[in-house]
Amino acid sequence: MKTFSLTLMALAMLFFAGCKSVKKTDNPFFTEYQTPFQVPPFDKIDTTHFMAAFLEGIRQHNSEIDSIINNQASPDFDNTILAFDKSGKLLTRVGRVFYNLNEAETNKQMQSIARELSPIMSKHNDDIALNDKLFAKIKVVYEKRNELKLDSQQLRVVEKYFRDFERQGANLPADKKDQLRKLNSELSLLSLTFGENLLAETNDNFKLVIDDKKDLEGLPQGVVDGAAETAKDKGLEGKWVFTLSKPSMIPFLQYAKNRKLRETIYTGYFMRGNNGNKNDNNATVAKIVKLRVEKARLLGFESYAAYVVDENMAKTPANVNDFLAKLWTAALPVAKKEALEMQKIIDREGGKFKLQPWDWWYYAEIIHKEKYNLDETELKPYFSLANVRDGMFLVANKLYGISFTKRTDLPVFQKDVETYEVKEADGSHLGVLYLDYYPRAGKRGGAWCTDFRSSGWEKGEKVTPVISITCNFTKPTGDVPALLSWDETTTLFHEFGHALHGLFTVGKYTRTAGNVPQDYVELPSQVNENWASEPEVLKAYAKHYKTGVAIPDELIGKIQKSGLFNQGFETVEYLAASILDMDYHGLTEPKEPEVQKFEQDAMAKIGLIPEILPRYRSTYFAHIFDGGYAAGYYVYIWAAVLDADAFETFKSTGDIYNKELAAKFRKYCLAESGNDEGMIQYRKFRGQDPSIEPLLKRRGLK
Repeated sequence: MKTFSLTLMALAMLFFAGCKSVKKTDNPFFTEYQTPFQVPPFDKIDTTHFMAAFLEGIRQHNSEIDSIINNQASPDFDNTILAFDKSGKLLTRVGRVFYNLNEAETNKQMQSIARELSPIMSKHNDDIALNDKLFAKIKVVYEKRNELKLDSQQLRVVEKYFRDFERQGANLPADKKDQLRKLNSELSLLSLTFGENLLAETNDNFKLVIDDKKDLEGLPQGVVDGAAETAKDKGLEGKWVFTLSKPSMIPFLQYAKNRKLRETIYTGYFMRGNNGNKNDNNATVAKIVKLRVEKARLLGFESYAAYVVDENMAKTPANVNDFLAKLWTAALPVAKKEALEMQKIIDREGGKFKLQPWDWWYYAEIIHKEKYNLDETELKPYFSLANVRDGMFLVANKLYGISFTKRTDLPVFQKDVETYEVKEADGSHLGVLYLDYYPRAGKRGGAWCTDFRSSGWEKGEKVTPVISITCNFTKPTGDVPALLSWDETTTLFHEFGHALHGLFTVGKYTRTAGNVPQDYVELPSQVNENWASEPEVLKAYAKHYKTGVAIPDELIGKIQKSGLFNQGFETVEYLAASILDMDYHGLTEPKEPEVQKFEQDAMAKIGLIPEILPRYRSTYFAHIFDGGYAAGYYVYIWAAVLDADAFETFKSTGDIYNKELAAKFRKYCLAESGNDEGMIQYRKFRGQDPSIEPLLKRRGLK
């Protein structure tokens, strides 16, 4: 692995020596954005701008840190904590654009910049986190915090920053700090490698090409048309191409009668990063796990899980593991019953084979039809992307009074991206929302919400946020608009819940505004999913894309009745991945695990049935190896307890749009979510601790 010991000035000289002459005034990051609402000028930003802006951002940030350190006045809140909280603005600005685009619209040049940046940014972050003089100033303020007449939020910011520096190694001796720097740099590059390998395995290294129409038997016409368009895009006109993106793969698994081809595409999916090629992630995973143990031990924790969870609502890995074990005990028997039911269908049809993971979606769809008389193809015409989008906007308007105005004058980073101005009930500007819907070669899989600018406070005025939702949904085909599956519909509502959290966040301090424990993060998103399936809401937005007729009561009834459908499978595959995550990060010895054996042993230990794989296997578990969810994938179901309890509160009033409750939820759980610890904020809304009963009831696990 290449190491970097160049000075910042030398790096800058090397960079500019390899570029065409670039004037500082030509770089859009160096001036205020001259765009509506000061959104990033994507039409003017070029990849050549990024490195120069990063280097200048680092220089400015270092200068700001030096000013704090060299200030001769006694350290206090304003000259130390507030000054630190407001530092690094240029670096934050360019980073928000670059790292978001590297996930949603990357290319070889962007990836090359990311690799070059990785050790530079790791060093810069460590230079701040391990700066003795800076920490000494912060420590002075921390130790006299109760004498400074600080308000509750100022006190919280002081305590959070002091704790941050401790957790980042500020108290370590010099030799241990050097060791930590090395670990951070290596981990940064390894995560980058993992993500690049997975992107290649998903978008470049597999495609199922079908040239015999008989192999399409069972597939709905819309799925066939989509595969034909994908083939055309790939220069294979006249054939049909299916990829590992879920809008392509899942319908194939649900409907294709050709079992061998179902096995082919699903094997391509679950073998990503495990093919012994240049994109193999086994060694990368093993190294990440080992180095994380070393880092945790260096910082005084028994395991990386202990290090991570210490900051969460759960507090200890033991609490997480106990929580997951209780749910596992409830969910596994349900999944076994579902598998048995599918095996009976196979036997009934004379299949003479045992149910395998690539069969699950196909037979689940048969059960869906037989038991609930519900076919996904019946639903899709009512869930055009535009209708679902308008439905989630409607819910937000009824709950919080906000409105969404489409804008066509804002620069975008890709032609299909939509932009909206978000306004309060009184018409005042609240923020900007970007919506990026469809798969493409430069976009990683999945769906996520992020921001190009977060809500903040500058010179006594609120800085409004610029939020972005990124998805990988079914694309339009011909004259048929994008028609979403039910899963895609709830996914959009989910990510929009994150967007609302970002839009509503208030707070004067960067460190605390909207900053919540990891196992709280999914509450705003998951609670928002609940409205999608309410009959009153469905009637308002689920309208046939051809006729405009609202979804009939019969179909709504089927959606409601099928709410418990496949919950054993969905809960078990999720829990299996969560447990695998905790097992990796619960290791206490810094050794590289034999990844495939480790995974097999972990799943055997909990009795995972062979018909189900963990939702994410090790070599494509991006949440934990190329994301922020290491020792934290459990947070979705932890937050599900909160979201089920919260929505049950709305339901119990008889009004799912209860404005009084919505105002309390917005205030305590969204806008002021970072004002205190997660459970305290939730109790302010709810008036009591959450109950697990609504979740168990919702999933049919009780």
